[in-house]
Amino acid sequence: MERGSNQVGPRKDDEMKHELEGYLRSGQHTHVEEGNDPEPPADDDIQVDPGGPVTPPGGEREEAQREADTESLRLELARHLERATFPADRQTLLDALQANHAPDTVLDAVRNLPDGATYTNVTEIAAAVSESRP
Repeated sequence: MERGSNQVGPRKDDEMKHELEGYLRSGQHTHVEEGNDPEPPADDDIQVDPGGPVTPPGGEREEAQREADTESLRLELARHLERATFPADRQTLLDALQANHAPDTVLDAVRNLPDGATYTNVTEIAAAVSESRP
């Protein structure tokens, strides 16, 4: 015999689990009436990056895009470079990225780095690539 604050019995609890099983497995809305589904965003709604800032209007958009590109590059570099690689120059980075099958966009970005510079982490690499872009 179970004791606790459960308002329904075990039989009713199993029945409720069975009713919700389709919803839990599908990962989608199971409303019969379309009016009960959440409304999709409109074309002119402000785009919001989950966990990020609101997309700025006008001239600030290019700067926000540049920052997003830099962050994306930093994440890709981190995926394909190991800590043991650092400190590293451009050729060492290229060798390590090619060995780890990095995408061509990442390889091209590292190829454009200045020769002779040494980098201690992926953040420095991403900043250097961002500075070298027009």
